[in-house]
Amino acid sequence: QVQLVESGGGLVQAGGSLRLSCAASGRTISIYNMGWFRQAPGKEREFVAAISWRGVNTYYADSAKGRFTISRGNAKNTVFVQMNSLKPEDTAVYYCAAELYGYTWPGLSRPNNYDYWGQGTQVTVSS
Repeated sequence: QVQLVESGGGLVQAGGSLRLSCAASGRTISIYNMGWFRQAPGKEREFVAAISWRGVNTYYADSAKGRFTISRGNAKNTVFVQMNSLKPEDTAVYYCAAELYGYTWPGLSRPNNYDYWGQGTQVTVSS
């Protein structure tokens, strides 16, 4: 079992920044990759970014490229996503997820390929 807890969401004006954190615990040795997804009201959950558990490889949705940066924490069991130049359309509940199989791209962009999910953290960007 892997437990994931997100934090760092909040309300920010357009153009602002937020840093989301995801703390993993439990059987983290089984994790291959970590991902961030988001879901806005009435929309499907969509991929934002992913990182290999060792932090070597990163992947981004087109909407996140150039604005978001995913990284591993020094504590190794924490994954961050630094979100800059936020737009109102970034408003959503953001979830971190862990996958234990070892998918590569584009498999890492598919929510169904992830095994564990956090409870989500709300990000609201005002115009």
